[in-house]
Amino acid sequence: MELKIAVLAGDGIGPEIMEQALSVLNAVARKFGHVFTYEEAPVGAHAIDLVGDPYPASTHAVCMESDAVLFAAVGSLKYDNDPTSPVRPEQGLLAMRKQLGLFANIRPVATFPCLLHKSPLKEELLRGADFIVIRELTGGMYFGEKYQDNERAYDTDVYTRPEIERILRVAFQCAQKRKKHLTVVDKANVLASSRLWRQIAREMEPQYPDVTTDYMFIDNAAMRVLTEPRFFDVIVTENTFGDILTDETSCITGSMGLQPSSSLGLHTPLFEPVHGSWPQAAGQNLANPVAQILSAAMLLEHFGLTDEGALIRQAVSASLDANVRTPEIQVEGAPHYGTREVGQWITDYIVREN
Repeated sequence: MELKIAVLAGDGIGPEIMEQALSVLNAVARKFGHVFTYEEAPVGAHAIDLVGDPYPASTHAVCMESDAVLFAAVGSLKYDNDPTSPVRPEQGLLAMRKQLGLFANIRPVATFPCLLHKSPLKEELLRGADFIVIRELTGGMYFGEKYQDNERAYDTDVYTRPEIERILRVAFQCAQKRKKHLTVVDKANVLASSRLWRQIAREMEPQYPDVTTDYMFIDNAAMRVLTEPRFFDVIVTENTFGDILTDETSCITGSMGLQPSSSLGLHTPLFEPVHGSWPQAAGQNLANPVAQILSAAMLLEHFGLTDEGALIRQAVSASLDANVRTPEIQVEGAPHYGTREVGQWITDYIVREN
């Protein structure tokens, strides 16, 4: 197979973890006889510094002309420490999602047996947890009308029927392929937008009779994700709730550096780790590349390359079992491995595996 991949490394640790993901992809291409070509493009603070725009038209053109986008992270202390800045790196991420029509963010949450002790939660709660959070990505407060002065501010939480129907359709279909259990998370006891979500979900239920659908307020869901993670199979929710809930799930895996995601919609699909740019660690060979590498696996699986994705996952699991880990998940007394060393170990595993 031939794939053209837009590479958006972004800011902070982005270029370091992206280098390791591309190394893994190149190893897979050689082993399975594929041709992957890459075109790099700036985004975030890097793009602001270059052209004054966090998601320039030239970057969007590269994304539109590619089969997939492999993205790392955006964010810079330069802009974090200047709340008055009219242009911010994160605006590039929102613009990219909107212009590519990436309305469905899919975040798998699963445990690695050898890392259960790294979670702050009890191992007996975590063992066997395996679910997916589907977050609506281009609506809600993040994109609604905004206003701020010195005395007053507001963000408008707007959703339309077509926006809700299309993300629920993705969620129902995902549940059909798994354990046939869907949880719709909202705040329908308070928010009008949530009541519309719940109304439409109930209308759609009869179209998917093989799926058991239940409903949960976000505050209850936030608690039960941590106390009963094995209850869930597929969760679907709106933009703001999804952002918070998926960050919370890092307590289940033990590190955000282990969580990949995909964003699907109208145009080119995008694959990215769920963590941020961690600018404080940039250039120090500390960042965990696993989430970026697993995002590359999701990219391959999206195009039907299931054996290739499975080999990457096997290599990642083997590295963790062998204690080839970055410091935040390393066991006490084990050797130190940095971003490059972990990425190289996983690449070498793929090369030598029969």
